[in-house]
Amino acid sequence: MQFVHSEEQQMIRASARELLRGYSSERMRAAMRAPGAYDAPLWRQMSGELGWSGLALPEQYGGGGLGWVELCILQEELGRRLVASPFFATVALAASLVREAGSEAQREALLRPIAAGSVRIACALSGSDGRPPPEGVSVRLESRAGRMSLTGVSDFVIHADSADLLLVLARVGEPGDLALAVLPATTAGITIRPHVMLDLTRPMSRVTFENVGLRAEERLGMPGASAPALARGLDLARIALASEALGGAQQLLEMTTEYVKQRVQFGRPIGSFQALKHRLADMMVEVEAAKSAAWYAACVADEGGEELAEAAAIAKSYCCDAFYDCAANAIQLHGGIGFTWEHDAHLYFKRARASATLLGSPAWHRERMLQVLNLGAAATPVF
Repeated sequence: MQFVHSEEQQMIRASARELLRGYSSERMRAAMRAPGAYDAPLWRQMSGELGWSGLALPEQYGGGGLGWVELCILQEELGRRLVASPFFATVALAASLVREAGSEAQREALLRPIAAGSVRIACALSGSDGRPPPEGVSVRLESRAGRMSLTGVSDFVIHADSADLLLVLARVGEPGDLALAVLPATTAGITIRPHVMLDLTRPMSRVTFENVGLRAEERLGMPGASAPALARGLDLARIALASEALGGAQQLLEMTTEYVKQRVQFGRPIGSFQALKHRLADMMVEVEAAKSAAWYAACVADEGGEELAEAAAIAKSYCCDAFYDCAANAIQLHGGIGFTWEHDAHLYFKRARASATLLGSPAWHRERMLQVLNLGAAATPVF
């Protein structure tokens, strides 16, 4: 079977590529130094003016009524340029969880501003050890004398220091019981401390909750019903992250191929050397296979198939591995310049490494896939 994007989907890709053509290396590095480490004018243009943030949301909430394939096309193009933006955290991760777990009133209250691009949401889903959710969650939702409160630490929260709202995953009651809540990032008792991260294009923070009061309407969905919604929302976000990794891998292949055509050694382009051809061929094979995994998973997300968890695990693990391998090869094939701060190769490498661990490493997803297929589990735990 050959997968082909529709004419409308090709137009979305073309318009995204045209917009991001002007996102130069200088602009990316300026965004890394900006408050919140993201390009605020580009975020306003993408989300508010062009409606990207509502593309995959239902029309009843002010969205475009399209699907996950279209959103993943945008993620792919953003990944090509390493765009520093709260787009993934707000649109792919937070909106998915709100849509899956929230009540109708909560969807109306939260998805509509997301679609309009008027709110940024950071998702506090991991504990201090960084294990993928829902493992290792250390924030607890406690209820005493009719008052609910959040206490604990959530670490490695992307774009928390520039968020308007926090979507928090907490443990409640018996071990294994989970709850989701959304509350303002400025709520009393919340402390946000940015980390100095390897990937400067996607900042992360440590968020501490000290007896933070929580109103009943700020708790997403019904008690005891969060686990299935959380699982599906996270799988949708993993597919979007896989598409972003695919975009980065494709860009690395293209920029490296162009470089070896121009770099001359011993009187001939280095791309004519057999050893380099083999490395580039390996990169191309990985990129093409990653396309199949990412695009198939996006289709499964739209069709609502039962194999969503399996497709998400395959896409996340394979696309992130391909991105990492392509980034490592790109640095090697660029030679001395590939190791310099001035060249962008190291920024792609750092994004690839950070994306691999976000929402579960490739090894963690392969073990998860074994469990989904009832084939056992790894002998040692993996993150």
